Amino acid sequence: MDGKAIFALILVFAAVVTITCVFAAVFFRETSVKAEEHASRPEAKYNPLSHFIAPGFLIQLRFAAAFLLGGVALCILLFLRVSMIPALIFGTLIPAVFAFYVILFHFRRKVKKRALDFQKKLLDLVMGLANGLRAGMALPQALDVISRDVGGPLQEEIFIALSEYRLGVELPDALERIYRRIPAEDLKLLIISIRLSQQTGGSMADVLDHMIDTIRQRTVFQEKLATLTAQGRFESIAMALMPLAALAILYFLDPALMSPLVTTGTGWCALGIVAILEAIGFLIIRKIVAIEV
Repeated sequence: MDGKAIFALILVFAAVVTITCVFAAVFFRETSVKAEEHASRPEAKYNPLSHFIAPGFLIQLRFAAAFLLGGVALCILLFLRVSMIPALIFGTLIPAVFAFYVILFHFRRKVKKRALDFQKKLLDLVMGLANGLRAGMALPQALDVISRDVGGPLQEEIFIALSEYRLGVELPDALERIYRRIPAEDLKLLIISIRLSQQTGGSMADVLDHMIDTIRQRTVFQEKLATLTAQGRFESIAMALMPLAALAILYFLDPALMSPLVTTGTGWCALGIVAILEAIGFLIIRKIVAIEV
């Protein structure tokens, strides 16, 4: 290609990127506003994604990424002289759907990581509460002191709960709201222990000692379960990457034999079908090895 053709292709690519971003921002503005209004209602269910990104902006970002990646893929396939119909169906639709869901997957991973960090610190919190109560601290004071030492998302949530407690909310109710945002079973046990201790007047430090043993046994069990299911998770990743590795090796050994896969419409259709089947197989295996306890 000469310099004029390359310059024209760059202009077309820049135009596609600009148009898709502007179109997504304008066309889905009303949808994002409705999502913000629904999320702000008191009866609306808490969305953990809202801790990282506003629901309305998330919708705009997902559609913008889908249009952007789909437009880029279409420009690349047209540059490779792939026919229009396979380029639209398999070369544009699949990247657009991938971009639409990969944004959501990214933020869900962040939510999951935050929840795991929260759960890992619960044992330290319970141990600190037991020691603080034996030292003569009140429960809110012990929560404040221990959460500062623990840090991370646990400190953030405990700070919110203590702020609500100072405004008149009962402490177990404030902790219950944390459980609604981050449903951790160990936190549920802590809330039940606090309620029972307040109602019966027993020694809460002794109750927390038994709770510490329960959390430790559950942690050991979860680690053993993760070890037993590690092979299944590895198999799902290997199964997903094996066709890609085989395609790269065969293309390196015999480019003439494998070039129709990336230069013809039939080849792109075959690649699209293989990608869909691989994704289904990967999700099935991950579902099998994901054991809920």
